[in-house]
Order: sequence, then C-alpha cells, then structure tokens
Amino acid sequence: MSVLQEIVANTREEVAQRRTATPRAALERRCADATPALDFEGALRPSPGAVRLIAEVKKASPSRGVLAEDLDPATLAATYAAHGADAISVLTDRKYFRGSLDDLRAVRAAVDVPLLRKDFTVDEYQLWESRAAGADAILLIVSILDARALGDLLAAAKGLGLAALVECHTASEVDRALTAGTRILGLNNRDLATFETRIETTLDLLPSIPPGPIVVSESGFFTGTEVRRVVTAGAHAVLVGEGLVRASDVPSKIRELKLLRA
Repeated sequence: MSVLQEIVANTREEVAQRRTATPRAALERRCADATPALDFEGALRPSPGAVRLIAEVKKASPSRGVLAEDLDPATLAATYAAHGADAISVLTDRKYFRGSLDDLRAVRAAVDVPLLRKDFTVDEYQLWESRAAGADAILLIVSILDARALGDLLAAAKGLGLAALVECHTASEVDRALTAGTRILGLNNRDLATFETRIETTLDLLPSIPPGPIVVSESGFFTGTEVRRVVTAGAHAVLVGEGLVRASDVPSKIRELKLLRA
C-alpha cells in the first residue's frame, strides 16, 4: 500500500469516528448560522501581469517531517494576511500533517481572507465540517476520487457555498477535472505516489488547458524565479507551504513570491 493509499484509508476511518461523535445534523445547524463564505475564486482571479498567492499553514508532511515544531496557526496566518496573501490554506489532516479542524477554526478567527481546508476529501460529511469550521473552499484530489464521486462532491460543495480547488498531477486527471466542470484547477507539482516535486509538471500540463478555469500551481516554490516560470507559462496563482513556513522573513518572502520584489 502506498503512502497515499494509507492516508486515504486513515481519512475514511477518522471521518467515520467524527461522524459518530458529531452527527451531520449538528454540523448542518452550525452551517445554517454561519456567515456567507468568502469569495475564494474571486481572490485568485489576477489582474494582468499579477500572480495570486495561497499561503499555507502547514506543520508537517510525510515527505519532509516536522517543518516548524512551535508553529502557531493563527499567528502565522495573521502574518500571511497582513502582508498580502490572497488566500490561506490550512492543513487539517491530523496523523500525517499534524493539523486539525481546530487549526482551521483558529485561523478563521484571526483573518478575513478566504480559507481553503486542505485535506483528503472523500466524503460529503467533510464538506459540512469544513463550512462549519469556517472554510470558504475545499480540496478535491482527482487521483483519489472516481468520476461520480468527483462530480457529486463538486455539486455538494457548490450547494454549501464552498469553492473547490480540484487537484491534478497528470494530463488524464486534468481531462477528468475539466469534464467535471472544474472552475479552479490545481496542478500539483508533487507526485503523491513518490512525493517527488518538479515544477516542470505544471509547465508540461499548462499548454493543454483551455481558457476559462483559474489555474493554481501547487508545491515546490521557494523563490520568485520559480514562480515567474509558471506564471509566464500561464498559471494564475501559486500555493506555497514549506517555502513560507521555513522562511526567516515571511513578509519579505511573500513579496518575492508575489513577484513584487526583484
């Protein structure tokens, strides 16, 4: 079993446990009282020559281990928002990324920019969790969802007012995402089977993507030069985790990644 398969299996087990602890009806009541979701898609739609940045709150990963032992999600997110991040991604997987829904709730209370819940979404229950915890968007990974599940989750997310970042790594996955009606297309430079990261993944896939969807290049960015490569090729936004979490000067790194600094 690959690491990705292990993560998905663990996710299904944890969702079943959380559903028992907090029935969907309770989440529906919380969602009914929630304020409208922020416009995640609009936040990623750049003006000519600009790039949008999704800054990620990420404590650890299976490939890199612990990135920041003393990371405080709300404090880091507030720094991101204050210095120009257009949206913020919050890892909520507990076992493999040391995140939680409490992290998402804390970040929601700290910032007023759109939030993406970054997790392995396999069940509609997770959409209700996400909305109740303050998310404005969710992640859907094409490689772990069949065509029906992808379509159903996209429709359910729309019904809840949630945007969906639909993540792909291959040309066939891009085709599936576009066929499903994806509006925000993520090109993951990290191969989830090997965890190898190559920005060339985005560069290879961009020419086959028709005008229309917002294209987000994900993972592997540490410098403005790397960002400029994918933006020049046609990407509209980048998602950056480790490159920001480990930066010695986060505000300066944000300016660099948004191509605001030479």
